[in-house]
Amino acid sequence: MKSENFWGDINNANKINQELINIKKEIKEAQRLYKEITDDKEYLELIIDDEEALDDLALNLQKLSLDIDLLENNTLFNEEYDKLNCYLEIHPGAGGTESCDWSSMLLRMYKRFCEKQNFKYEIIDEQEGDEAGIKSATLKITGLNAYGYLKNEQGVHRLVRISPFDSNKRRHTSFASVSVIPEFDNKIDIEIKDSDLKIDVFHSSGAGGQSVNTSNSAVRITHLPSKIVVTCQIERSQLKNKDTAIQMLKAKLYQREIEKQNDQLASIKGEQTSINFGSQIRSYILEPYKLVKDYRSNYETSQVDKVLDGDITEMILSILKSKKRS
Repeated sequence: MKSENFWGDINNANKINQELINIKKEIKEAQRLYKEITDDKEYLELIIDDEEALDDLALNLQKLSLDIDLLENNTLFNEEYDKLNCYLEIHPGAGGTESCDWSSMLLRMYKRFCEKQNFKYEIIDEQEGDEAGIKSATLKITGLNAYGYLKNEQGVHRLVRISPFDSNKRRHTSFASVSVIPEFDNKIDIEIKDSDLKIDVFHSSGAGGQSVNTSNSAVRITHLPSKIVVTCQIERSQLKNKDTAIQMLKAKLYQREIEKQNDQLASIKGEQTSINFGSQIRSYILEPYKLVKDYRSNYETSQVDKVLDGDITEMILSILKSKKRS
């Protein structure tokens, strides 16, 4: 920061400056907690026979424990892209209406998680199912460590339940896949040729009435060499939707290049890398018993309704902690 050219690139300078502020904040909090622990230890020796004072100290220690947990959790987000915003996509697996409905349940779960976490979200794209649920959905999620929290949600999510669409009330298993990519900054150096793009425009969907846009403002872009498809219909302006879709496409292509490099490094080291997308990561069982189990951290809970209502922070942190220990 003392370099003469540091502020020449204002965006990069602001980014580094914000990182420094965050690090200083964590150091200050760690110092505060250490001092409080030391003070409480000395205070305990003075009040060892005072029950009322011991009760007050116990309450303070409970709060102190929560603050320590919070600080520890913040240290889990130390990888390169963890602090970035992200895009989260949901696609149903085979199974028609069952899987489309399961995808809509997942969409609601992630919306509720964002609300609980004070993240902002926008529905970039949502395609309704023929009978129920959704065929696909894309959320843009904004907030500190949004990608860090949600990156491990990528994979296949499995639901077991009595089907509400089966008149015989039989048990069904449904699958939906989730993919998560960071919202990289605008400096992504990805060259996209116009000749490599197939651009389609169509009417954006909505809840009905005045919310439906009757012009061809929604944009779908297919990158022909990679077969990657991105869609955006959040704006009423076709140009704005196209710009957002291009940024999503660049992010996906950039992430693909990073994954290629990681695969090459792993191959050189002789390691076997797991394929996240398409691998079953978690089961949500509603029948014949209630259980949510994540297969990476072996986290389990019978509070399925709470999980489907967005209460997934503890499960997410269990995955991050298990990976940190390994």
